[in-house]
This record gives sequence, C-alpha cells and structure tokens, in this order.
Amino acid sequence: MKLLYLIADGMGGWPLDELGGKTTMEAAHTPNMDELARTGAVGLAQTVPQGMAPGSDVANMALLGFDPAVYHTGRGPIEAAAQGLSLDPDDLVWRLNLVTVSKLAIDGAMRDYSSGHIASEVSRPLVEKLQEKLGDETYTFYPGIQYRHLLVQKNGALTDDARLFINPPHDITDKPIKPDLRAFSKSPHLWDLLFEAHQILADRSNNRSAANSIWPWGQGRPLNLPDFKATNGLDGAVISAVDLIKGLGFASNMAVLDVPGATGLLDTNYEGKVEAALSFLKDHDFVFVHLEGPDECGHGGSAKDKVEAISRFDARIVAPLREALKDEETAWIVTCDHFTPIRERTHTSDPVPFLLNGPGCAPSGVDGFSEKNAASGRKLDNGHELLARALKIFGIR
Repeated sequence: MKLLYLIADGMGGWPLDELGGKTTMEAAHTPNMDELARTGAVGLAQTVPQGMAPGSDVANMALLGFDPAVYHTGRGPIEAAAQGLSLDPDDLVWRLNLVTVSKLAIDGAMRDYSSGHIASEVSRPLVEKLQEKLGDETYTFYPGIQYRHLLVQKNGALTDDARLFINPPHDITDKPIKPDLRAFSKSPHLWDLLFEAHQILADRSNNRSAANSIWPWGQGRPLNLPDFKATNGLDGAVISAVDLIKGLGFASNMAVLDVPGATGLLDTNYEGKVEAALSFLKDHDFVFVHLEGPDECGHGGSAKDKVEAISRFDARIVAPLREALKDEETAWIVTCDHFTPIRERTHTSDPVPFLLNGPGCAPSGVDGFSEKNAASGRKLDNGHELLARALKIFGIR
C-alpha cells in the first residue's frame, strides 16, 4: 500500500464577509479533496499543544507523529538540520529573517517579514556580506532560501539569550516592533548585532532589495528526533520548498527530495512535486508532500490569492496523484498544519481539518472538505497521534 500525506500549509481559516460568509477552503474549487472527504473519514486535530506558539515548526512536527511538547527546541534548529550544520549541544540556533521595517527604532513597525519575498540569488550575497563583516567566534551567519536564513550563537544556550522571546516577524506585520526591541536590548551583543546589520543593509551599493534589517527569532538547541522508519515502519520521504520541512525530514532520517523550481509561493513547481512523489513511491511506501502557498497568501492578507492557492493544491497536486495511482492500493491523509486566517494574517491554534481515505475508512457522508464539515467527525486532542491513528485504521500497523 502507498500512503500519501498531503499538507496545504495554513489552508484553514475563518468565514469572510467578502466570500459571502465562506472560508477560503469553502470558496476554493476542490473537487478532489471533496470526493476524498465524502468517501473517507473527516475530523479535527489539535496540532499545536496548549501553551505552544502556533508555528509551522510545531504543527508539522506533530503531523509527522512527533510530540512537539517533547521534541521541539525551536524553529532555528529544525532549519539547521535541513542545512546539515555541524553543531555543538550548547549552540543556540536562531532563525534569521531578512525583513523590512519602517525604521529600526522604538516607534518603528514591521512592514514585511519577507522583504518583498526576496529571491535567494539576492538574499544570499547579503547574508554572506553580514558574515564577512559581523561573523566572529560567537556569531555565524548561514544563508538559506529567500528570506529564511540562520544565525548560530556559539554556546548561546548557556546564556539568557536562550530565554528571550522575539515575535516571529510574520506575526507582527504592520505592528510596532517596540516590544521586540526591548527584548533584544536585554542582550547587549545581540542588540549591537541588530544595529550593525542594519547599517550594512542600508548600504545601497550592496543592497538594492527591500531588506533593511535582520530579525533573529525561534532560537533553540540542536534538534534530535527519533528515526521515522523505526517509529512508524514506513520508508518515507518529504517534499517541500522550505527548510523547515526538510529539516524535520533530515532529523528523522527520512529521504528529502529536492524539486527544482519549488518556491514556497503560489507559483511553485506543482508538477515537479507530483513527479518526485510518484517516482519515490515506485520503490517506497510513504511520502509527505508539503505546499507553502496557502500560508503565504494568508500572511499576505489576500483572500483571492488564498482561494487560488487552495484550488491549485487540489487541481495540481491532489488530482494528478489520484489519477496516477488510481490502479494502486493507496491511502490518503490530507490536512493543513494550522490556520492562517486572512484577517489575522498570521497563524492561529484552531484544530485543523483532516481527511483519511483508504482501507478501513467508513464514508463520512459530508458534501465536501471544509473546516465546518470536519468538525462533524472525530477530534484528536493530540495532533501528533493523527499519523498513528491513520496507520491503524488503514491496517498498516
């Protein structure tokens, strides 16, 4: 049996007046997910444990079957795993965004958490310049993808910096940065680094992008996860454009499949992801396919774009996979990691809708896949149990 686990990041949301009281899931054209929901089981899963921030790091860790309350150390360490960084146990790993602020001052605001979705070929030289000018025995800058980079603080886990709370920049779009500057100020070295980086990025001869500040956040010790195959009995892979998902894959000894042209945006290489999944499934039994587009559109506050992203997920990921595997014995899990409601423009901790379709699934009887319809099914209070429950239902374990 082939098991497909399909994730539309941030797909869930709340009803909107501009959509006639529908959510973006309800407004999207999703005939394939609707049919899978009608002929399978639906429900809700609480992917974000109480007291934890509703980040994609926490939620996707739960979807892969690992309890975030046990294994999560921070966003940065997961992305460091994706880059294969050699780290010491007491290193502190920060996720580092290149952002746009109105000004780096108490009365400043976060204008763009992604610096206009800066391209990797533009951001990489900037991070390399920061390393050249500011890297030392304490701080090392590592370039990543687009606006997502890393900062490693040597032995930082032994300092008070490990306990600083800095808001994820996507949570404070168009909001004041004053609370975060106060937090940064508690670390004199980090404070200096922030303002020195701001001066380097202000040099327009080297930087013609919208990036004018770094934003370290999501710090933690290096990540350690159990072996995925040993835990679940599945020989699996992850497919995603973002280092967060790749890091979870690397850390749990899964295969990590790179797809050229996968951007994490609405224009990602859908066909490439489908091809990679089908190729892997020829000789293996599990694939976790992650699409970032709905989440990015949610952060952008565009209902129209998010509806389009969900529709494309159905038409260009779910549909071709169903067609290609129609003569194979398959099982399906389709869900999102968290909500990214349009009016909030950030993540929330709502339980997420999921569908299961395969052996052992009694038809739900719902007319489509949505937040409301999923609420008619079973709710899992511990989202990290979803995969194990599905495997039991499908008769895989």
